[in-house]
Amino acid sequence: MHGLGLLLAVEPVPWARSQMAFTLAVHIVLVPLGVAWAFMALVANYRGIKHDEPDALLLARRWSKYMAVTFAVGAVTGTVLSFEFGLLWPRFMGRFGGAYGIPFAIEGLFFFLEAIFIAVYIYGWRRLSPWAHFWTGVPIVIAGIGGTASVVAANGWMNEPAGFRLNSVGKVVAVDPWAVIFNKAMPYETLHMLVAAYLVGGFLIASVYAAAMLRGRRDRYHRLGFVIPFTVAAIAAPIQMVVGDQLTRWVYKNEPVKFAAIEIVPKTSSDVPETLFGHLDSKGEVSGGLVIPGLASRLSDPSKGTNTVVQGLGAVPATDRPTNAEVNVVHLAWDVMIGLATLLALLSAWYALSWLLRRDIPKARLFLWLASGAGVASVVAMEAGWVVTEVGRQPWIVHGYMTVDQAATTNPGVWITFLVTSALYIGVAVTLVLILRGMSRRSREGDDADVGGPYEPRGPVPGPVGAEVGVQ
Repeated sequence: MHGLGLLLAVEPVPWARSQMAFTLAVHIVLVPLGVAWAFMALVANYRGIKHDEPDALLLARRWSKYMAVTFAVGAVTGTVLSFEFGLLWPRFMGRFGGAYGIPFAIEGLFFFLEAIFIAVYIYGWRRLSPWAHFWTGVPIVIAGIGGTASVVAANGWMNEPAGFRLNSVGKVVAVDPWAVIFNKAMPYETLHMLVAAYLVGGFLIASVYAAAMLRGRRDRYHRLGFVIPFTVAAIAAPIQMVVGDQLTRWVYKNEPVKFAAIEIVPKTSSDVPETLFGHLDSKGEVSGGLVIPGLASRLSDPSKGTNTVVQGLGAVPATDRPTNAEVNVVHLAWDVMIGLATLLALLSAWYALSWLLRRDIPKARLFLWLASGAGVASVVAMEAGWVVTEVGRQPWIVHGYMTVDQAATTNPGVWITFLVTSALYIGVAVTLVLILRGMSRRSREGDDADVGGPYEPRGPVPGPVGAEVGVQ
């Protein structure tokens, strides 16, 4: 009994943080697919109708089915996250739910809109005229963008709380919904996440077809399956570099503590170097890494160059900033994100140059090898970006108002929900992979219901088709 008591008397905050981090990390992988896949299916759909191209129509039809599966799984993981806000952070929701909940209410409306039109789009393949069916897919894209913007607005509000007033007992009153949604961080974070969604979604989908092409499947179908999403990602990559640069400068001006963690700057100074893969030691001093003199100051404000002053971590009390360990996590995540994003941008430039000069993808197998790994690389970069955002805000859950410790549940049994939820998410993830692989196998074998023209009247399904219409 004594051992059981010790087991139940664990500190709840680390477990609550771990559960939220794990579930968010899993769910965020599905977000780019939910946002970007509909757009790419519509591109294939449009091309198929406009140019009477059967392979493009077949691709769009199969993508719509995969999209529906990932959307359903995302609905499950997203619903669990919604419950976690009340279960893991009851004091946060009790105090700030009147403001924080507004963007999520709007996200719910976009979610239902997206679900409805996904069903209409899939159901309408052989029941609507080609162009009428195409236009039923447009609201899916709009709803995906709106839902993402709503959720990111909630996250931005945690970084830059606005649109409310606290009364004498600390309760939220006089909520201004527009000020909550359009907080100062919202435009920058939303644009950054939306571009990331198309970048990650494009590279993820294209990587599957790149792997198929490496195995010799180089027919028209697989070529389209690669070119459409990779082109979307290649366009998004340089845009993201510009958007990310602007967001980083905004963080420098408006969230100096987070910026100091990103650049591991212990003391306020000018001529701050850029330190790649360094860390803070036990004394709070920068150790190791590759040091580029003055670059952090130059990038923070190019107009002032090395004279740019960067506020250090020591400018605020230790209780109001991330710990040294958290700073090291933020800085490492930042380096990983920037490094991978740069490599993906270079890969995109290679693709763009080949397309401009020869109207074709690069011939080298090395390109396809790199493209097949770009999906995983883009996911890692996105995950690293969210680590920067969330860990960089520590110790605050609502910056300047409430810390994570003040917001978390006091239930010592939260470790049980962590184990149960982790098992649920792992099971769902494995099931998703198995389902998608099964759908892919049936498509390659011609043993699915997509054979025949997608806009043909319903009737007997033709016999098996050749491997040339297989899908990954």
